[in-house]
Amino acid sequence: MSDTKAQQPDAVDAVIEAWQRERPDLDLDAIAVAGRLGRVGLLLAPAQEKVFTTFGLQRGEFDVLATLRRSGDPYTLTPSQLSATLMLTRAGMTSRLDRLEAAGLVQRTLDPADRRSFRVRLTDKGFATVDEAMTAHTANVTRLLSALDGTQLGALDDLLRILLRALDG
Repeated sequence: MSDTKAQQPDAVDAVIEAWQRERPDLDLDAIAVAGRLGRVGLLLAPAQEKVFTTFGLQRGEFDVLATLRRSGDPYTLTPSQLSATLMLTRAGMTSRLDRLEAAGLVQRTLDPADRRSFRVRLTDKGFATVDEAMTAHTANVTRLLSALDGTQLGALDDLLRILLRALDG
């Protein structure tokens, strides 16, 4: 991307210009970045959701399947491990698991080590579904971010990592 493309005004610029006119005393650099991050998130979300729906999934259901898949063989976790990883309440996790189990994508069984707890496992159908969905999701996000070259994408990734560490800490 050339410097001239980066300098072309976007929707956030209009907001910043209006605030600069009304409140010239404010440093709005951080507001501009936060505004752009928010707009990027709002624009990416429906484009990503479209891929998940082609597999009969909602974003949250994909997240559960993907978490189980990347956990490695035997692709099994407890509901509390899933809740913690996905930062979701137990009630929210239960409803996702109910839908996924009804679709035959996961199976819940009693935990042999603790009969008060359950284990959630990907079924063969769930494994195949999440692998296909992840392939399509990866291609879609790559396409969505293709306005950035490899160097720019890496730099943005580095900067966002720094920001996330600061915000998570």
